[in-house]
Amino acid sequence: MSETATPDGFRFEVSASPLGESQRGARSGRFFTPHGVVETPAFMPVGTHASVRGLAMPELVAAGARMVLANAYHLYLRPGDEMVRALGGVHAFARWDGPMLTDSGGYQVFSLSRYRQVDETGVTFKNKLDGSMHHYTPERVMQIERNIGADVIMQLDELIAGGADHDASRAAMERSLRWLDRCRAEFDRISREGRAPAREFVVPDGAPPLATHDPARDLVAPEQALFPIVQGGTYADLRKASIAGILQSGDWHGIAVGGLSVGEAKSAMYDTFDTCSPLLPWDKPRYLMGVGFPDDLLEAVSRGMDLFDCVAPTRMGRHGTVFTPTGKVQVQKSSYRTDRRPLVESCTCPACTQYDRAYLRHLMVTEEPLGPRLLALHNLTFLLDLMREARVQLALGSYASWSAAWLARYRSRGA
Repeated sequence: MSETATPDGFRFEVSASPLGESQRGARSGRFFTPHGVVETPAFMPVGTHASVRGLAMPELVAAGARMVLANAYHLYLRPGDEMVRALGGVHAFARWDGPMLTDSGGYQVFSLSRYRQVDETGVTFKNKLDGSMHHYTPERVMQIERNIGADVIMQLDELIAGGADHDASRAAMERSLRWLDRCRAEFDRISREGRAPAREFVVPDGAPPLATHDPARDLVAPEQALFPIVQGGTYADLRKASIAGILQSGDWHGIAVGGLSVGEAKSAMYDTFDTCSPLLPWDKPRYLMGVGFPDDLLEAVSRGMDLFDCVAPTRMGRHGTVFTPTGKVQVQKSSYRTDRRPLVESCTCPACTQYDRAYLRHLMVTEEPLGPRLLALHNLTFLLDLMREARVQLALGSYASWSAAWLARYRSRGA
C-alpha cells in the first residue's frame, strides 16, 4: 500500500492495484478529506445548485454516494457565494456532511459561447438570468470557491471545443497553466490572510444568527484542496506539456483531467487516458471531469482514473433513458406497457425494487413528477453500484477479466 499524508486533513492511499504501481493501471484507493473518506474509484453525483435535481441528500446516501459536486458558477449567480458563506458554507447549506467538490465554472462559461469573451485577465460573460455582466478571473474564482467552502476546489481553466486545432488547444492549455499559477497564489494568500470581511445580510426577527456573526472565526478559510486541471484537447504532446507544467508548479493534493467528453470521438478520449495516466503521480487521486457513461467509466478505471462526475445520468433519467447491464433503454418504449418485470433485476434502487416497467412507463408518458425522480435515482444507483463492484474486483485482482465481460455485455444490444 502506498500512502501520501498531508498535514491538513487530505491524503490518498492506493489500496489495490493488480498490475502494480509500475504499470500505472487500474487501482482502488481511499481519499481522505476533512469531511470523510471516499473509496475510489468513485462516481460523484452532480448537484449543480447544491442539489441533485429532484433528489434529497438522504436518497443519495442510500444509493451509495459518498462525495457530491456543486458548481461555483451557479452558486455565485444564485444565491451568491457570500450568501452561501453566511448560511454556513455549502455543506450546511445543502445538508450534506460528506466530502464535496466545486467545479470552478469553466465548463459553464465555455457553454456560453455567445455570451462570453476570454482574454488573459479572465472571462467576461453575461448572466443569462438577468443580463448582468460579470468578470471571472483566477483570483475571483478562488475567492468564490473559498467562500462556498467545498473540500476540493478547481482552478479556473480555459476549455475549448472538442476537435479544436492544435494551435487553439495549445493556447488554451498554456493559458490554463498561467491561470493555475494565479489561482495558487490567491489560494495561498487567503490561507495566510483569511477571507475578506463578510457582507451583512438582514436576518428576520427570531431567526438564528448567520454563520458570519463571529467575524474572527468567519475570516478563517476552511480546509480545502486546490486541484489543477490537465488540458490540451486530444493532442498527446499538449497533454504531456500540461502535466509537466502542473507538476513543475508545485505539489498538489490531486490532479484533474479536463476537456474531454466535449464532442471528441470515444477512441480519442481513451487515447488521452492512455497518454495522461502514466505521467500522473501514482500517490495522488486523479479526477476525470465530466465523464459518466458506464462504459467510459470502466475504460477510465482500467487506465488508473479515480474520481468521476457527470450530469448526464440524472439528466437522461429525467427524460426517460436509463442504464441497464445490456445498454441504454428508453422507458417510454411501447413494449413496456404490459411488462411487469423490474427495470433491472439486480438493481437496488427504488425504481427497480418497488415498481415495474409498466408503471415506470406510465409515469413518464403521463408526465408524473415521480417518474423522472425515480429514473434519475436509478441511473445514479447503477453507476454507484458499478463503481462499488469495480472496487471489489480490484481487491480480488480480477478487474481486467470482469470489466471485459461487463463491457461486452453492455455493448452487445439494447434491453
